[in-house]
Amino acid sequence: MVKLHYFCSMVLNYIWIAFFLIAFVIGLCKVIFTGDVGIFTDMMNATFAAAKNGFEISLGLTGVLSLWMGFMKIGEKGGVVDFLARAGSPLFSRLFPDIPKGHPATGSIFMNIAANMLNLDNAATPLGLKAMQQLQDLNPKKDTASNPMIMFIVLNASGLTLIPVTIMVYRAQMGAANPADIFVPLMITTTIATLIGTIYVCIKQQINLLDKVLLGFFGGITTFIALVVWLVKSFPQEQVSVYSSLIANLLLFCITIAFIVAGIRKKINVYDAFIEGAKDGFKTAVMIIPYLIAMLVGISIFRASGAMTFITDGLTYLVSTCGLPSDWVTAFPTAIMKPLSGSGARGMMLDAMQTYGADSFTGKLASIFQGSTDTTFYLVAVYFGAVNIKNTRYAIAGSLLADLAGILAAIFVCYLFFEN
Repeated sequence: MVKLHYFCSMVLNYIWIAFFLIAFVIGLCKVIFTGDVGIFTDMMNATFAAAKNGFEISLGLTGVLSLWMGFMKIGEKGGVVDFLARAGSPLFSRLFPDIPKGHPATGSIFMNIAANMLNLDNAATPLGLKAMQQLQDLNPKKDTASNPMIMFIVLNASGLTLIPVTIMVYRAQMGAANPADIFVPLMITTTIATLIGTIYVCIKQQINLLDKVLLGFFGGITTFIALVVWLVKSFPQEQVSVYSSLIANLLLFCITIAFIVAGIRKKINVYDAFIEGAKDGFKTAVMIIPYLIAMLVGISIFRASGAMTFITDGLTYLVSTCGLPSDWVTAFPTAIMKPLSGSGARGMMLDAMQTYGADSFTGKLASIFQGSTDTTFYLVAVYFGAVNIKNTRYAIAGSLLADLAGILAAIFVCYLFFEN
């Protein structure tokens, strides 16, 4: 797993280097064969503009990220994570039948999944590592992933998130008229990815999908998604945008109130909890500056050279030749990058919003791609590497299947909600 972690790091390294080398080669070709003497000036100007833009985006993120991290801290201290863990107990006991009843691993898994659903990355990762260590204690083959480990990894990789805080924050910073307009579409997309990944693992592990709890869970999700699709299809596009926006913002406000009420019930100092979380948000915004600048500069010089246009135009031509809609192609680099690198995918998403507009179809789809699943190879490397698992069995296959389901669902849902 250390090798896999190294592989992921090297892949991102090679991709970043490739941005510059390919741009340089294309620039030379344009100078020699087309006489475009301004291409290198354009590329260098793009690097300076991207560096400045990366810093300004990070600086602008500070306020909004501090706001949401503050509310999240209230929910965390108010016991919302514990509540979600208890509520999911009947379901998770079916998904993890090999874990003895009452084993502490169960609680760690519940808490990790609940923290992920609330977008509490700082809480989710330590809980996830703790869960993997406890699962390793139960594992008879210490170098091979156990069934519960694989289910746990796929659930994490599928990226089920109730509140896509970071995506909305970036959309707000990039000038979206309504940053929460992707809330409902993204919730549907990530749910489908989780559903497909979970069903795949259940089939591999011969878990009874006809169990009344699992059947109720899967059936309830499927019914909900089908109902949303039917409602969207029943209204004109302009009404869909209005009502989905209303529902998204109402749900977000209700969740915020629920966090505050939970804090009051727990008798915590809600204001102090908010300040504590806001400080974490400020630190996070500062920490991402170097990563954001690095990716935006690489992507910008790649785009300024014409390489990105060449790729997207070629893919658009192929898709159009097959008689399929091709509006999604310009957002596709975000989807390709996501399993490999979270920071790389974030850079692709921001580049798409900056180039085409945060409220464009491409900008919205790139946002949904970014939030639909988690970073598969990073998760596999970190979680399995923490307990020295060498044989991951079908964990990567299940995670990538969830990624694929998330990509296809994102395209479908984005056309359903946003295509005029």
